Amino acid sequence: MSGRFEELRAEITANDEAIVAAVNRRLELVADLWQLKVELGLETADPDRERRLREHLAATSNGRLSAEGVDRLVTVLLDLTKRELGS
Repeated sequence: MSGRFEELRAEITANDEAIVAAVNRRLELVADLWQLKVELGLETADPDRERRLREHLAATSNGRLSAEGVDRLVTVLLDLTKRELGS
């Protein structure tokens, strides 16, 4: 394979590692937030916040990811968060 081919694969792998690290950090932050919500007697789920998150990320996405793609990504991320944190 060409050097550029291997270079692109290495960059993709590094990017994927950064995505996994970011998701892990998100899970830590959400766990802390949910603990605080429990202490305050609040529900962990907040549909209005989820809607605003979708809108914000769609508006700030400036790459090749479509609005529909952003929506799907947020859906997967929220589902994953709820599954990983047991809610």
